[in-house]
Amino acid sequence: MDDASERDFREYVVSRRAILEREAYLLVGDVHLAQDLVQTTLAKAYVSWRRVSGSQYPDAYVRRILINTNNSRLRKRRVREILTDTAVETPDAYAVPPEGADTTRVDILRALMALPKRQRTAVVLRYWADLPEAEVAAAMGCSVGTVRSQSSKALAKLRGQPALRDLSVRGV
Repeated sequence: MDDASERDFREYVVSRRAILEREAYLLVGDVHLAQDLVQTTLAKAYVSWRRVSGSQYPDAYVRRILINTNNSRLRKRRVREILTDTAVETPDAYAVPPEGADTTRVDILRALMALPKRQRTAVVLRYWADLPEAEVAAAMGCSVGTVRSQSSKALAKLRGQPALRDLSVRGV
């Protein structure tokens, strides 16, 4: 990679890493797994940076790498991990809050993690990343109709979660 491409890649990483980590966190539910997922995604993007930077939508290209990398990780996984209520060792901006803190975030995260992978991906990209349905479809490798149906099913499941029913009453 030449110096200009290297500089472009570094600037991209600095500007997008935090956003990618938040999206990855919402997909996997674990800060450390999210960081690993983003690191692997950026390594793959680095290898093909010429194609990524030359595309019309480099964010969509990298997001697609992120989703594919996460899907590959899930296919290879042999041991199922179970999320707990305990705080992570190093708190950060999007970690699960400690016991006694506002439980809204914990409830939302639990509800997201209870969704099937495709529904969770559709909800995170559509409502957290605020992407149009067409971009979500491109990132997920499916049709816009699939994004709509997966989002609809996910929202119905989220509305049915007892812990989330009171959120609209509380103004969240």
